Amino acid sequence: MRGLRVSLRVAIGLIAMLSVSCASEATKRPAEAVDDRVVPVDPSHFIPEALVSEIVKEQRSLADGTTAWCYVIRTHSEPHEHAMGPWSPKTITDGKEAGGIWIRDGQVYDLDGPFIRNVAEFYDDPEWKLYRDDGTVRVTDTKEAFEAAARPDVDPKFNNYVVEGRPEWVDRKVNEYVIPVHPVYQDKPSFFGRPQGGPARGARPDGPPPMGDAGDPNRGGAGQVVLAIAFNGVKFDPPAPLDAILGAHTLAPFDHAGGHLNPHEGYHYHAATGRTKEIAQSDGHAPMIGYALDGFGLYAELDAKGQPPTDLDECGGHFDAVRGYHYHAGAPGSNRIIGCFHGKPGTIGEAP
Repeated sequence: MRGLRVSLRVAIGLIAMLSVSCASEATKRPAEAVDDRVVPVDPSHFIPEALVSEIVKEQRSLADGTTAWCYVIRTHSEPHEHAMGPWSPKTITDGKEAGGIWIRDGQVYDLDGPFIRNVAEFYDDPEWKLYRDDGTVRVTDTKEAFEAAARPDVDPKFNNYVVEGRPEWVDRKVNEYVIPVHPVYQDKPSFFGRPQGGPARGARPDGPPPMGDAGDPNRGGAGQVVLAIAFNGVKFDPPAPLDAILGAHTLAPFDHAGGHLNPHEGYHYHAATGRTKEIAQSDGHAPMIGYALDGFGLYAELDAKGQPPTDLDECGGHFDAVRGYHYHAGAPGSNRIIGCFHGKPGTIGEAP
């Protein structure tokens, strides 16, 4: 009996030691390696007036073919909080209220008349001249001109034009976003390519292969990846193809909300400038501005003190105890919203 009691005491001691060891190990694990707090999508954040129909919860296929409970969100991808445009001034004397914004090397510039007049100096290239001798700006003023100038291989007769679309020139289709209710953090992210003009915050310098191809279900009708959706139902897109745009001596400006029109995709954002619905955080964290397609929250770049986060991963995300894993949008001039998905993305398509 005495031997049995000794054996029991030893066994109990070993169990206690193992329990302490495991607890200590769990405490030591870095937060970014632990997915112990996933914040589910809250459909009430979306602006009801921006929706085509009530958000529903259904079992749907994600981009990788797996099935999950998802929210199905249908919108026209048109902003509720602000007007679309303006984008281009009409003369070289117009003020900044007549145009939108342009970006270069991480900076944001007002696309006003003087900017148009001085663009050759701005790019140190004498071939730039976006205006006529009478001071009027060369801007696409018909649907046909817009479509010819907005395509990847710009029609040469629209070189030295400002590419501007109008909402009435784009088909008003209904976009259907399928986003997982409970996002699942994955150690290995899914990349969808690199910003043009060099890697931005969080981009991998070794040039990761793009995620999938134009047939991926999380791409729009023209083969464009969709990264996230704002609470007004407008999508956040990957970097604008600046190399192709500038190579034809054209500009395709954003409005002051960071959006512009594409003939196939309609209105979408390439920058988060603070013009859309934001959900303030009680602890001073940056406000929430939408959801990424994988269900993780998307937050603005700067916190209440005007400071950006300093510990973001390659996707532009990190963990904290309140919000779990979440993303921060890149600076407005960075031509970047997020760099990759750390969860399984849902899908986007035209609603049936």
